[in-house]
Amino acid sequence: MAADKAAADGQSVEDLLVSSGERDRLKEMLRTKLVECGWRDELKEHCKEVLRSKGKERVSIEELAAEIAPQGRATIPQDVKQELLRKISKFLEENSHA
Repeated sequence: MAADKAAADGQSVEDLLVSSGERDRLKEMLRTKLVECGWRDELKEHCKEVLRSKGKERVSIEELAAEIAPQGRATIPQDVKQELLRKISKFLEENSHA
């Protein structure tokens, strides 16, 4: 398995993804899928609600991120998560012989 080979070479799976450019491709695919399914717009609305309820002058970027991150993670559609995992697995399988 590529993950085992990467570990044996002292390279993490993330390092392998970064060095191959696959990480950027996966990030772009994820970004596109999240926009297409409306997740981004929903999270944007949640941000607006938080700012309205707390007052935008009283909320720091860090506080806003801490407040919306759990909902953001929890609302990513299952099919998007599964597709991302499939692509990572496929990448690792294809690169196990490298």
